[in-house]
Amino acid sequence: MKESSAVEKPLAAAPAASPIPMPSKDAVEMPSSKLQQQWNTKNLGLRLGADFASAASAASMVAPLIAIIDRSIMENASGRNTLANSLKSSLGQLLSRPHTILFSKPAALIFMLYGGTYLTANTLDTATSTVRSEPASHVTTGTTKFAASSAANVGLCVYKDQVFVKMFGPGGPPRPVPLPSYVLFTLRDCFTIFASFNVPPLLGPVLNERMGAALQKKISGTTVAQFAAPAAVQLLSTPVHLLGLDIYNRPASGGVSWGDRWTQVRKNWAISTAARICRIVPAFGLGGTVNMKVRRSLMEKLS
Repeated sequence: MKESSAVEKPLAAAPAASPIPMPSKDAVEMPSSKLQQQWNTKNLGLRLGADFASAASAASMVAPLIAIIDRSIMENASGRNTLANSLKSSLGQLLSRPHTILFSKPAALIFMLYGGTYLTANTLDTATSTVRSEPASHVTTGTTKFAASSAANVGLCVYKDQVFVKMFGPGGPPRPVPLPSYVLFTLRDCFTIFASFNVPPLLGPVLNERMGAALQKKISGTTVAQFAAPAAVQLLSTPVHLLGLDIYNRPASGGVSWGDRWTQVRKNWAISTAARICRIVPAFGLGGTVNMKVRRSLMEKLS
């Protein structure tokens, strides 16, 4: 057989696959370093402790007085006692036997209410400063803070109110608090929370612009707003509060008309508004200022 003249050429060797480049150490660590740049986690545990300490110190200062005022408003609304006599009796007890007020159930409920509200606002500020890499002393405003603070305050305050109305109501066996009272108490607290946490940071700079430099050295516009805004909103929230109390004190089954209820609200509006302003100034004025300043002082040391 005749051999083929074509010479078979060997197959060319396939080119060697280039090695897969291994990520460098810097590339592996990039997500972690990037996360550290985006989140401010410095002294996070201590910052949360500062949130609690500032909330507790503010709540402990205001709880006894607010408990006394709340009791007097509820006893006056229920006809159980006059507001003046209730205040006189409780304040006398505070001076002669302070432990019976300081460690009472009403004072503990008020401490729980405002301590929980301040703590919610504080921890939200800390969470925001952590996620957005802001300084530890950063304070937020806006819808999120309003919603979180309102949820905490309303939940705790509704629980406090249903205990208080049973303790200081018209007497007789305690009754369930009706739903309309809960709704009105919730609306009342939303007014107060908005005026206490959202208005001062917005109103403070406006007041600073209108205050002279000499006056600003003595008191800041934010401090003025912290006291004035929660007090002013009581003109609107007090009738809502009194109507909620009247619905509990005089059930609809008793044949009470809405006209009768508004007559009762108007009757107690002026004195109750004055008492609630005296109550709200320590609650969100003094308490809010103490909470804000203690927290800022602690956070500046932890930054």
